[in-house]
This record gives sequence, C-alpha cells and structure tokens, in this order.
Amino acid sequence: MKHVSYVIPTLDRIGGAEQQVLLLATGMARRGWKVSIIALAGSGSDVAQRLETAGIAFRSLEMRKGLADPRGWIRLHLWIKQNCPDIVHAHLPHASLLARWSRLAAPVRVVIDTIHSPAPGGVLRWLGYTASTALPDVVTAVSRTAADPWLHSGMVNEGRLAIIPNGVDLYRWKRDDEVRKAMRAQLRLTNEFLWLSVGRLDPVKDHASLLQAFAHLSPKARLVIAGDGRLKEQLSSLVQDLGLSDRVQLPGFQTDVLPWMRAADGFVLCSRWEGLPIALLEAGACRLPAVITDIAGAREVLPEAQRDRAVPCGDAGALAAAMEAMMCLTDLERDDFGREQHKSVRDRFSLEAVLDLWENLYQCRLENNPQPSRFGKSASSLGSTLQLQ
Repeated sequence: MKHVSYVIPTLDRIGGAEQQVLLLATGMARRGWKVSIIALAGSGSDVAQRLETAGIAFRSLEMRKGLADPRGWIRLHLWIKQNCPDIVHAHLPHASLLARWSRLAAPVRVVIDTIHSPAPGGVLRWLGYTASTALPDVVTAVSRTAADPWLHSGMVNEGRLAIIPNGVDLYRWKRDDEVRKAMRAQLRLTNEFLWLSVGRLDPVKDHASLLQAFAHLSPKARLVIAGDGRLKEQLSSLVQDLGLSDRVQLPGFQTDVLPWMRAADGFVLCSRWEGLPIALLEAGACRLPAVITDIAGAREVLPEAQRDRAVPCGDAGALAAAMEAMMCLTDLERDDFGREQHKSVRDRFSLEAVLDLWENLYQCRLENNPQPSRFGKSASSLGSTLQLQ
C-alpha cells in the first residue's frame, strides 16, 4: 500500500487550503492509499479525531516559532525515517519550505508542493523557494492565476509545474429545499433576500466594501458573512456605524456552511485576489447565483457567459448595483444563473475528477522515482497534461 503524507501549517483553523487537504486525504484513503497528515503547529482539535476515525494518521510537529523552531525539523525527520512515506505533499508556503529542505536530511521518493494563492510573499520566501527549486519533483497550483506570479518571480520552474484545480464534493454540496425551508424559518426569514459571503475576515477579502455596498440595497436584503479573523471587531463596528445591525449577521467561523448555502438566495465574493475560491465552487454546486469581483481566480469558476458581470475590486457602488440587479431578477432567471454555475462546477471541478488527476500524478512520479532521493526529477510534460480546464 502506497503512503502519501500531507503537510499543512495547521488544522486548528480551517480555510480553503485546509478544506482541500482534508478532501484529498479522505478521498485518497477511500481509494486504498495509506494517508497521514502532518501539521506544523496546533492540536488539530476535533478534526484530528475525525481523521483518526477515518483511518488517517495525524501528527503535530508542535512548532511554536514557525520554521525557526529546530524541534519541528527534527520531529519531521524522525517521523519520515520511521514511517517511510512514499510521497510528501505539502500545502502553503511554510509547509512547502519545510518539506523541501527536509528532503536533504530525510530522503523520500516524491516531494510535491501546492500553491493556493497568487501572492508569492516577501524576500525571505523568495530566497527559500529559489534556492530549493531542485528539491521538489512537482510544484502544483490550483489555477494558472495562482501560478503566474510565482513563475514570473522565478520561484517556480515551468518544467516542474502542473495545474490541478480545487475540487468540490458534488454528492454533498447540492441544493436541498427542505433544509432551505427549515434554515430560513430558524433565521425568521419570509420574503427577504438573503446574501451569503464566506471567508476569513481579512483585508484581502474586502468585507468593508461589501458592507458599504450592502448599505445601499433595498431594505428587504439581508446579509450573512460567515467567517472569523483579525478584522471581526472592526467589521462589527462598521455594521453598527452603517446602521445595519438588524440586517447583517457575523456569526463567526462555521464548521458547516452548507445549511447557509441552502438558505441563501445569492452568494457574493468581494475579494481583491483569490487562487481558486472554494466557497465559490461550493456555491455553484448548490446552484446559488453569485456576484463576484473582477479577479481571475473567481472568473475561472463562472461559466464564460457570466464572466462579464464581474465588478471592479473595491468599487462599492458597482458591487451594490450588481447585487441589486441580481435581486431584481425573477426566481426563474436567478435559477437559470444557478444552473449554469452548477454545470460549470460539475464539468470542471468535481472532486472525483480532481482525485483522478492527483492519483495519476502520484503514480507517474512514483514510477519515475523508484528509490528515495534528496532531489526531485522534473517532467516537462506535466503542465500540459494535468489539467481539467
């Protein structure tokens, strides 16, 4: 049985990248792989227990000073030597740098790291990546949009790059009118139009512009922003300042946003940049019509015919106009938008198709690397062969 180990900074906070790692881990375990997850820090909380129940081993390196903590490096080296994973697959920069450089002391057959965001970071990260380009076998990105800045900066080599998108479980993420009715009753909604936004409360998500836009919508509109983060108090104050306390909810991080997706009438994504937004994929799977800002990572999700509806980043007036226009459509017209988005997600981002790509990549690299090694082997055909788009 082949063993793949996923490395991630933490599972104590679940965002898009962490969700995708959990989907990959459980999907590959279901397909007969031995799977483990290594977190740089944190306990894993309830997620670790669920992983153990699913037969997926979880280990925290308990690094308290980030990559500067030598104990985490030692723990990872010892774990690799004891457990002999065939593949080490890292997600997000800190985990990727740890996995790359650890290969020199603890050789493995294959090292892969995945880029989730088009923001390559500062000088220290640039040094860490450019100095280690020979260590991973493959660098993957969730979209061409996410990959391009890393390529242009020289942090990633085109010959080692593959584009494999995020996937969404279409068996789970789907419309359910009974759940919708119950959730809306719980929220005391009758004919109000409920907007939903999902994401951490961080400047890149630009919820301030969303709130300013929402203040201009008709009184029948309601808004839920599901997420937590460092801007929670600031956004809560803005809600009060705009006089929206009776129309806007900030319920914090939600372990399950599916009931909210089913209760909502429209989804809004107002980010300033995204790699490939998972929440937008999930909304599409639920046939929830979306209004988005004009960023490449989000435009890739929408069907081509809808992409011209994207609004400029940070333009609260344009965002308000697009949201009001969506509200003015008939139920049938909005349902048509939702059906088109569902088809786009189904055809290009289904979890099973994405798992096929990952399993194909893993098998190909293992065949190319029969023995553990300290350096990666590039494959120039990767970028053109491993894509859903």
